[in-house]
Amino acid sequence: MQDRRATDAIVFDWDGTLIDSLAAVLSANAQVLAECGVEFDMERYRAAYAPDWRLMYQRLGVPDDRLSFAGRRWLELYRDTDDMQPFPGAGAALRRLADAGFVMGIVTAGDRVIVEAQMRRFGFEDLLPVRVYGDDGIAAKPHPEPLLRVLDALGTRARAIHARYVGDAPDDMRMARAVGARGIGIVSMVGDHDSLLDAGAAEVQPSVAVWVADLLGPGR
Repeated sequence: MQDRRATDAIVFDWDGTLIDSLAAVLSANAQVLAECGVEFDMERYRAAYAPDWRLMYQRLGVPDDRLSFAGRRWLELYRDTDDMQPFPGAGAALRRLADAGFVMGIVTAGDRVIVEAQMRRFGFEDLLPVRVYGDDGIAAKPHPEPLLRVLDALGTRARAIHARYVGDAPDDMRMARAVGARGIGIVSMVGDHDSLLDAGAAEVQPSVAVWVADLLGPGR
């Protein structure tokens, strides 16, 4: 009998979940806000954070007529950051999941050109073959559309209840809940333990590596 896991999907967020990039994201956002005349405050930023960058900047007080500038400027600043790395053990964890028969993909608010370059650099392309990006022209998280598109491409939409979405933001968990999938929260500067649970996480872990070790047992 085929292992049921061979038909189960695990879909990941990217920034703050698999790659240690939130400091760079935060720095770029702080600079953008300064250039738009908006004072940066970490608590306000955390409360306003959303994968939809337009919504986030509106919540933080960026005028509507400066939103296009803010988006372009953030991309310029973030592109200049080249010192990001995967979180410890993330690559090995993905390989263990693939070896166990799971099918995998990503739903990220990041732009395709940036994330795909990072994936090639870290050797994650073959492990995460189905991807939805923030500039793909579909609804942003927490809308279910991005995750449903990945599940469709993986051939697992009919088993969405057995799918898992792994992310570090409350809107990641809300998207998983909207699809009926199991939300796995990863603690970060944008999602602490309680906020992830409140948003619908089925469980909260300190890292992808720790979660995979719990799911599959300690690696060799």
